[in-house]
Amino acid sequence: MSESETPTSYAAAGVDIEAGDKAVELIAPLAKKATRPEVTGGIGGFAGLFKLGKYTKPLLAAGSDGVGTKLAVAQAMDIHHTIGIDLVAMCVDDLVVCGAEPLFLQDYIAIGKVYPEKVATIVSGIAEGCVQAGCALLGGETAEHPGVMDADHYDVSATAVGVVEEDELLGPDRVRDGDVVIGMASSGLHSNGYSLARHVLLDKAGLKLDGHLEELGRSLGEELLEPTRIYTKDCLALASECDVRTFCHVTGGGLAGNLARVIPDGLTAHLDRRPIAPQQIFRTIQDLGKVPREEMEKTFNMGVGMVAVVASADADRAMAMLTARHVTSFVLGEVATAADGSTAKVDLTGEYTI
Repeated sequence: MSESETPTSYAAAGVDIEAGDKAVELIAPLAKKATRPEVTGGIGGFAGLFKLGKYTKPLLAAGSDGVGTKLAVAQAMDIHHTIGIDLVAMCVDDLVVCGAEPLFLQDYIAIGKVYPEKVATIVSGIAEGCVQAGCALLGGETAEHPGVMDADHYDVSATAVGVVEEDELLGPDRVRDGDVVIGMASSGLHSNGYSLARHVLLDKAGLKLDGHLEELGRSLGEELLEPTRIYTKDCLALASECDVRTFCHVTGGGLAGNLARVIPDGLTAHLDRRPIAPQQIFRTIQDLGKVPREEMEKTFNMGVGMVAVVASADADRAMAMLTARHVTSFVLGEVATAADGSTAKVDLTGEYTI
């Protein structure tokens, strides 16, 4: 029989359906751990089902995201159990900015070749992130892409859906003159700026991911794979007890760039950098790459992962609540009427202490 007459199969084209089925089998118990009472049905259906429950005027909030080139570090280190936490964090911490409680998340994994145990390891991190956020892992998709992606490579994305009562919606329209700006410490780089970080640390400085860095107290790879902090439950607790005007998730664009998105016209947030203590990794990148401070600030979170804008009367209570929840936090400044002719949404002064 000639090659042209040989029967062709999906497996011969590079897609292993049996491996996919095995991956689903391994994933199912992970999803069961990341659930909520409103979930109807289980893994394996064509759609995830979720009872919305009783709300007066519910607004659904949805957001999609990935983890960017942090994936390149996970793949180079062959460590895949934390990248899912990053994925969940990037989605749910966007939802909570408007006061929405995350209800469920669906993931998408595109992979060159399905190795069931590897896929299950990735999903274990997603499930852990969902547990931390209090949302359900309602399903997802794992797609094998032979010939398009190398066998060991993959990419991940997700969409999270949350809900908030219409009269409890947070946002710029609530922000007032005199409000206090509170920063919550990040766990490190989170999932932003990795193209710059990798360029400086690996390409320019020639550091090795498995090399121990004394100033970091661990290997460079371990530092770069530190999971993104999930603030969702902390923010929701704060909003339930204090007069929170809005939150701000500090991602690409940095503190000033993201906070400007929730400060309305006519007001300016006057912030002082001095209470912020960026982790050593930021100083290492800045020094080795001779990166200007302005570039660092518009690329990285510089130690602040989430911001709460609260009424001045509730600032002390908010700080006490965050402390009780073991969230390192600090007062960054306050919101005031903008100076005549000024369009600046954020004014940063002072120097970091690293």
